[in-house]
Amino acid sequence: MANIFITGVTGFLGGELLIDLSKRKDIDKIYCLIRAESEKTASKRLSYIFSFHEDHLNLDKIIPIIGDLTEEDLSSRLIADKRLSDVNLIVHAAANTSFSPIYDKMVEQVNIHGLEKILNWSKTLKKLKTFLYIGTATICGKETTNRLIKEEESPNVNVKHLVRYTYTKMMGELLLKQYLPEEKILIARPSIIMGDSRQWVPRSYVIMWALASINFLRLVPVNSNASLDIIPVDYASSAIVKLLFSEKRKYNVYHISAGSKSATTLLMLTRAIESYFPDKPTFNFIDRELTREVKLWARKKLNGNNALKNYTEYLNYWNREMEDSGDLRILMGGLDPYLSFIELGQVFDNTRLQQDTDAGFPEPAHEYIKRSVQFIENIDIFEAALEP
Repeated sequence: MANIFITGVTGFLGGELLIDLSKRKDIDKIYCLIRAESEKTASKRLSYIFSFHEDHLNLDKIIPIIGDLTEEDLSSRLIADKRLSDVNLIVHAAANTSFSPIYDKMVEQVNIHGLEKILNWSKTLKKLKTFLYIGTATICGKETTNRLIKEEESPNVNVKHLVRYTYTKMMGELLLKQYLPEEKILIARPSIIMGDSRQWVPRSYVIMWALASINFLRLVPVNSNASLDIIPVDYASSAIVKLLFSEKRKYNVYHISAGSKSATTLLMLTRAIESYFPDKPTFNFIDRELTREVKLWARKKLNGNNALKNYTEYLNYWNREMEDSGDLRILMGGLDPYLSFIELGQVFDNTRLQQDTDAGFPEPAHEYIKRSVQFIENIDIFEAALEP
């Protein structure tokens, strides 16, 4: 029987992982690191995770462990907790995923130094069999564009990153090797996780916010034909759990991705949802270099000789939809990194996952997104843009 310690359960993917793991009969205990002031508060947070989609919470099996990755004494407190001495599997799903540079220090504190604290404790566990680190396929860097990318290409410390988040996830992979023997390390690298393929409210609107913003703008400075590797959270969680318990596993690193078979494009995604919003202008995609002119328009500083003058339908639409053109500045500020990722055209090879598990291929995003149209419509894009 497995005894699991998991971080990040209040997050998007972490919550799904906890639910999926809780349903396995070969798991005895699941200890969940939760930021809370008391056991009562921690239990309430667990209850919310399970009640979100009416899953059953067994508090004899699912046990909260109060702790925070930013606490200096976290390692020593975990070591002192005798309940954790039988832990043989660790799933480290916690991460600060912000793309905004104003949160760079916090991203490093959680994603690098927080991981170090878990690793310091993990190396004291006599029964530890596997440390599963949830990374990201996008650690491959911004120079790797418009092609299929394989697991062995990363981590590479020489690549440049669009955001600090991907840098910290790369450094996290390197840290693992400093603390644990190779046979105990398992790295799952999901690609872009957006929404849920099931017809219900997604656990989080992360990434889906970007699509909602694009749906609002309708005139978007990005290459709509660039390949996008997007998977739903339910597939990501199921595939990771299958990988964790696979007896056929031959590698330490696996992409959890759409791959060539299920990849999409922004053009395909927008075509899938366009008919649901008949009152909006049709989607139009313009050169990425026109981002500056869009921002100048938002600041009311765009001169008469500009490329946007050819798109008066969209400028008039923006004027109608936004009381303050400054809202567009906020929106574009949050959206910029996402548009940059779209431009990379990265697709991640998932041959290893297909060979070593029965995870199968995910449904393409332009198919399952049709079941989430009502959720896209209800996202407060301007509020979310303040903390991308």
